[in-house]
Amino acid sequence: MVKHIILWQLKDEYSEEQKKEIRKGIKEGLEGLVGKVPGLKEVHVQTDFLASSNADVMLDCTLEDEESLKGYAVHPAHVAVADSKVRPFTKTRVCMDYNID
Repeated sequence: MVKHIILWQLKDEYSEEQKKEIRKGIKEGLEGLVGKVPGLKEVHVQTDFLASSNADVMLDCTLEDEESLKGYAVHPAHVAVADSKVRPFTKTRVCMDYNID
């Protein structure tokens, strides 16, 4: 199994209300990929955070293996969500992928 963890910061130009809606769209879009992308087992998107955080959204995915991760990256359903709900609104992205038992 493989974990795929992403942290994003939203662009500064958005109001808090806009950021709330953007976070909601990211969560719905990414969590909706389960069952559509082969090898994608679980998706959890965290949008509620403490004031001490410096990220706005966290993605925590579990995939079958590294090949599934590679397929996820280019799968049309994932690309559509990334291009419409994530990339236009984010200024930074940090990723960590790792194997789990």
